[in-house]
Amino acid sequence: MQYRRFGRTELQMPVFSCGGMRYQYKWKDVPPHDIPKKNQQNLDATIRRAFELGINHFETARGYGTSEMQLGRILPQLPREQIIVQTKVSPKPDAKEFRRNFNKSFKFLQLEYVDLLGLHGINNDELLQYSLQPGGCLDVAKQLKKEGKVRFIGFSTHGSTETIIKAIESDCFDYVNLHWYYIYQVNWAAIEAANRHDMGVFIISPSDKGGHLYQPTRQLVELCDPLSPMVFNDLFCLSHPQVHTLSLGASCPSDFDEHLKVLPLIDRATEVLPPILEELEQAAIARLGEEWYHTWHEGLPPHEATPGGINIPIILWLRNLTLAYDMVDYARSRYSLLGNGSHWFPGNKADKLRQVQLAFDFKRSLANSPHAEKIPSLLAEADRLLGGKEVQRLSQS
Repeated sequence: MQYRRFGRTELQMPVFSCGGMRYQYKWKDVPPHDIPKKNQQNLDATIRRAFELGINHFETARGYGTSEMQLGRILPQLPREQIIVQTKVSPKPDAKEFRRNFNKSFKFLQLEYVDLLGLHGINNDELLQYSLQPGGCLDVAKQLKKEGKVRFIGFSTHGSTETIIKAIESDCFDYVNLHWYYIYQVNWAAIEAANRHDMGVFIISPSDKGGHLYQPTRQLVELCDPLSPMVFNDLFCLSHPQVHTLSLGASCPSDFDEHLKVLPLIDRATEVLPPILEELEQAAIARLGEEWYHTWHEGLPPHEATPGGINIPIILWLRNLTLAYDMVDYARSRYSLLGNGSHWFPGNKADKLRQVQLAFDFKRSLANSPHAEKIPSLLAEADRLLGGKEVQRLSQS
């Protein structure tokens, strides 16, 4: 295993972290006796396998159902000084509720302290305010630190780059968990800001949200050869020293195996990556057109500024992935969350585009885009390709 300094925490963080949202029994709390023995045995084996590999950072959240409760049965059996434990608690308007939720997490984990406490899901300015306001959730987290229950405080986010940078620039946090990987590089400016503030950088779900890479499309497999898409994506992320650790949402002990193949390649990234990057770019240009590939994102309004709240950047991004790399299943799964993902995946689909155009001057919101004239038809095309039954986030299921 390789390790990187996790910003100003000074923790030596493994480049892979063991994320805790795929091996738990339920997404909701249940009585301890309801957890099947077989499920707990699998979780225990996964944790022990991670520890044997040197993956000593274990990450979970109050919102991950039985994850904390189940980890509380195995983590106290490991040498405490050799493991790094992170849990996350969502910010609330009432900081007392935040404290109560942390207390529940703390009780389940059965540890004397957690190394990292993340304010979970600072996804918009309102949630940032709940966190930073006097007497708010951050003040509670600081008090927990004084009490010795927490060592370092960070935040996780699925929000816009602008919101993430606001949180970083507050200089109140030691680390950040955010999305950034090959197919979604929007948040690079936030990573740079985190580095300026000497914060740890943890990448959320690079293998699942980064393209369903446990089951990659044939197109991706061919383009990433001789690496698997998963190993390519890991190497792409870790080739940037500003990135410190990638979350591996292992569901069983063998899920680490493919990721381990990247470790001997990290020092050779400048040799290994360029041919694959060139293949991926040329394939996308061939299917999307060079001008669109380089400029599609320019001047697009956020969903808050679009009639009907249609999330134009996300929809066009998913269309691009569908056409460029045949990532239909991934794109459909993400598209189906629009309108039902709350602040975790905000904005609406393009299925109401026709009635929106009747009621509003939709094109006015696209005035700064070089592709304003054709975007409405591309959104309609995306809806035909990706539209279908709405789904819920896993934690809502």
